[in-house]
Amino acid sequence: VRFPEDLEDDNTTFNPEYSHQVFGDDEVAFGYKGLKILLYYIAGNLSTLFRIGYTSKVNEKFDCVEADDVESKIREIIPPGFCTNTDDFVSLLEKEVNFKPFGMLLHTYSVHNEEAGEDITYQIYKADMTCPGFREYHERLQTFLMWFIETASFIDVDDERWNYFLVFEKYNKDGATLFATVGYMTVYNYYVYPDKTRPRVSQMLILPPFQGEGHGAQLLETVHRYYMSSPTVLDITAEDPSENYVKLRDFVLVKLCQDLLCFTPGKLMQGFSQEMVMEAQQKLKINKQHTRRVYEILRLRATDMGDAEQSRSYRLDVKRRLIGPYKKKQRELAKMRRCLRPEELTNQLNQIDLNMQHEQLEESFQQLVSDYRRVLERLAQA
Repeated sequence: VRFPEDLEDDNTTFNPEYSHQVFGDDEVAFGYKGLKILLYYIAGNLSTLFRIGYTSKVNEKFDCVEADDVESKIREIIPPGFCTNTDDFVSLLEKEVNFKPFGMLLHTYSVHNEEAGEDITYQIYKADMTCPGFREYHERLQTFLMWFIETASFIDVDDERWNYFLVFEKYNKDGATLFATVGYMTVYNYYVYPDKTRPRVSQMLILPPFQGEGHGAQLLETVHRYYMSSPTVLDITAEDPSENYVKLRDFVLVKLCQDLLCFTPGKLMQGFSQEMVMEAQQKLKINKQHTRRVYEILRLRATDMGDAEQSRSYRLDVKRRLIGPYKKKQRELAKMRRCLRPEELTNQLNQIDLNMQHEQLEESFQQLVSDYRRVLERLAQA
């Protein structure tokens, strides 16, 4: 909500992707007809208005069953101090002009908005719990995780190893410049013996109205650039990354790596090298596993897949990596031959069908190439 009229505007509304963390695996609220759970957030500081509406509700006295206590379920995830009536909320909206982003400005960029016919400016900040008002703001911000990240959990904000990176949109209202929350990322700084840290991306969320505009890539690249300048950072990883996050990371890391000397087309065609691992880690804080993916994507770009020899060489190179887990199974099988009785061995052999392995390997390769091509297409448009 930026303006009072947004309260009645369905275009500013977005629905949760997940609600199982609040309402159970069936995502059901029992005992209501026409139930509406309404959460309004002021665009910048995320002050909240919470209301529930329904046309009818089961009654314990007449229906002998009790409706779910929806209100207490929501209260468990939104911090206290929210509004329950519109007038209080609108009076808070009038004070929004005083809201300013928290922390240190790291990056400013603009995105062209077709609808508005103009470039809109965005800024990325790094904040921590010492910023006045940030702790309360973060409590409101993290409630979105429950609706948009499948395995979300709230973090221990008293642990000083957390860093927070925030994206804001700048917009005008009555001649004043205001800020709207776009998304954020939390990063935990793990200690690595003897004197390094390994920042690990924990949660990343771009709010639905801003998705598909490139903010995730801007945020991830800014975070990488922030840590790249630190001599104590070993490399940057992610905790339990989603499929979408992996695709985003592929794009950002390839964009960062493509200008490194070790990734010139001539060197790519010679195969994956220790030089690539060293340069990517030292200059960009990218670990070996992610560097390998970057190499495969950039080598695909440098390969003429219409040329039988080049295509075969690329296919074999990627499959040699993919075959790792299958080779592990074969080593396990060799152990089994020494230890198992014949009937037990037959049972295990049935589970490790070689033809099936080849099919799975080819399927994995084709899926990978398809994902890599999408990264390269996006890179070409960047």
